[in-house]
Amino acid sequence: MERPALPQVVTVSALNRSAREILQRNFPLLWVAGEISNLARAASGHVYFSLKDESAQVRCVMFRNRAQLLPWQLENGQQVEVQALVSLFEARGDFQLNVEAIRRAGIGARYEAYARLRDRLEHEGLFAAERKRPLPRFPRHLGIVTSAQAAALQDVISALRRRAPHIPTTLFAVPVQGEGAAEKIAFAISAAGRQDGGDAVDVLILVRGGGSVEDLWAFNEEIVARAIAASPIPVVCGVGHETDITIADFAADQRAATPTAAAELVSAGWFSAAQQLSVLRNGLRGALRIQLEAGMQRVDLLSHRLAHPRARLERNREGLAHMATRLFAALAKRLRQKAILTEGLSLRLARQRPATALGAARLALASQRLAAAWRDNAGVRHRRLGEVAAALAQLSPQATLERGYSIVRSSQGGLVSNSSQLAAGDIVDLRFASGWANASIDELG
Repeated sequence: MERPALPQVVTVSALNRSAREILQRNFPLLWVAGEISNLARAASGHVYFSLKDESAQVRCVMFRNRAQLLPWQLENGQQVEVQALVSLFEARGDFQLNVEAIRRAGIGARYEAYARLRDRLEHEGLFAAERKRPLPRFPRHLGIVTSAQAAALQDVISALRRRAPHIPTTLFAVPVQGEGAAEKIAFAISAAGRQDGGDAVDVLILVRGGGSVEDLWAFNEEIVARAIAASPIPVVCGVGHETDITIADFAADQRAATPTAAAELVSAGWFSAAQQLSVLRNGLRGALRIQLEAGMQRVDLLSHRLAHPRARLERNREGLAHMATRLFAALAKRLRQKAILTEGLSLRLARQRPATALGAARLALASQRLAAAWRDNAGVRHRRLGEVAAALAQLSPQATLERGYSIVRSSQGGLVSNSSQLAAGDIVDLRFASGWANASIDELG
């Protein structure tokens, strides 16, 4: 009879690592809105805070290389939108957002109009994922909707010449801002979709360079969104900078962060081998960055834990130095007293001018006793100093740990001195004389 297979057992580290990889694989870089709370800036330059709304909150970290680029000061209570990667801090098992960028939430009446139109079109299903059309892997003819004078057009052409110079392109020139721009953009999208025969395009790129909210507003108009949704060919939208998201981005079949990225997206199929190499390279870079950022967070955590023991050892060293100073001062005072006494005895002896051998013997005996007393006194003080130094060494937390003890902290960081502070299933941190470990509480007594 076969023995049943034992269930697979994984370590806490492996479980947390798998959870982080699942989160990062299934959640793309996304924008999250909320209110900043529990804001803290570490000495390393990293910024930690919570993002909350009426019913939930999530922990966030913005690492120094992104935080130092923020042009305004973060404060508790601010309403913001963060662009973040959903992740998990493996060392503590904390679900968190790794923040790449932050912007203030809300831009007045335009933002309200933008939000109302976005919600209405989304409710109609205009942005539904099942409506999105896949891009052809090997497009034969590309259409570009933008201004003939736009720098975005040059960016797209340069990218296509570099990546896929053999693909023919057709420009549908339109104004990209100002009154009437939205209607002309919508008309160009419709015209591109009506082409047939050899001139028909199979992918349409809608692009514009960065600008203010007002400059980009034509791409937030309903007529443009509906023209994109009604287009019989897939539409890639690459409007503004990476942080600019318009209604056209939601309606498009694919969104690109920039015009150049839009060109790279539609030409990617012709360079699948190069793309695979790029994915592997970027994956390795991302994994190394995650390890580095996790290490930086762990350093912040460990430096916080080590602050108090270091301060206590410093106080113990200062106390030992103070006691040594007092001891040397007492010895010096006793030496001065003995010297004065000896000098007095010498003067009395000189006045009496003893002439007998007995007087000389008594003087010699007194000198011997004085020397012996000095040696005894010095020996007692020296032993006392050694005892005090040994006692101070016994008080050192490190000495206690080296005797086999350990420091137990709860998952919130507090010291655990009684089993009543714990419950079965809790995770605790154990600090030894050398190294540390996490442990799960299975049974309490």
